[in-house]
Amino acid sequence: MASRIHPSRKLFERFRTIPGGNGTPGLISTLQAYGGLQAFAARAHRPSQTLGRIGSLEVRLAQTAAEVRQAQKLRYQVFYQEGSAIPNPGRLFARRDVDAYDAICDHLLVLDHAARDGVQSRPAVVGTYRLLRQSLAEEHGGFYTAGEFAIDSLIARHRHLQFLELGRSCVLEPYRNKRTVELLWHGIHAYILQNRCDVMIGCASLDGTDPRRLALPLSFLHHHAPAPEPWRARALPERYVEMNRMSKEAVDPKEALRALPPLIKGYLRLGAYIGDGAVVDHEFGTTDVLVVLPVSVIQKRYFEHFDLSRRAA
Repeated sequence: MASRIHPSRKLFERFRTIPGGNGTPGLISTLQAYGGLQAFAARAHRPSQTLGRIGSLEVRLAQTAAEVRQAQKLRYQVFYQEGSAIPNPGRLFARRDVDAYDAICDHLLVLDHAARDGVQSRPAVVGTYRLLRQSLAEEHGGFYTAGEFAIDSLIARHRHLQFLELGRSCVLEPYRNKRTVELLWHGIHAYILQNRCDVMIGCASLDGTDPRRLALPLSFLHHHAPAPEPWRARALPERYVEMNRMSKEAVDPKEALRALPPLIKGYLRLGAYIGDGAVVDHEFGTTDVLVVLPVSVIQKRYFEHFDLSRRAA
């Protein structure tokens, strides 16, 4: 889920106490104080494992700090150069989308071995997703979705399940096609199986910060995809934006689906639920909704669709 939000208060306060940190998420000094990508590389050291391949495209987890930097450069290009996000000083200086969570997340990459990246001639990173398992989130201050949505009670209601947060999803413009998306979802599916995750959560974004102009898609999500009570979570009170802006009868479903970003439509096809209330993210120029996707609701045919072993590369 295109989760692009500020770290939770607990983790934010932790960074403020580290010498050299300034408490501003995403600044280079903060990453250096934490140990940054060096900490990621030490934790993630493992043999390279291909999760799937179609032609010259491969999906796997990042293994090195250099590969994470490639993903950060891609995110910067998509979010800040193509999109309307406003970079803070650290991101502007680095020309990378950097935040504190990069050091504790796993980074799913789609690499094109037919395209090279920079003077070191590495395969180009053309797609990425950032994955945060519940066990790591609890060790380091919680999920960053908590900066927009009150998810503590949701997690508490399902203590026997393991949550996985999806975020920072993006694909390079020439690769925004079915093949790349299938590789990303195949990678997520493999990751879920390997780590025994039960529920995916995250924020998905609609372009724009004026909810009035987004009345159709927001109202459609409110009426047609609301999370049932066991899976419901609300936007934080101080950030809550009403999604019910049109009556159900006034919503044209076909027109609303055309107005939804492809990512959200993909989640809905898999059976995802939408939380209560939206949140305006002025830094990224978006309006965010909470997506909750229990693995148990995904129909078998979709898992089979992302099983690349069933088809030739």
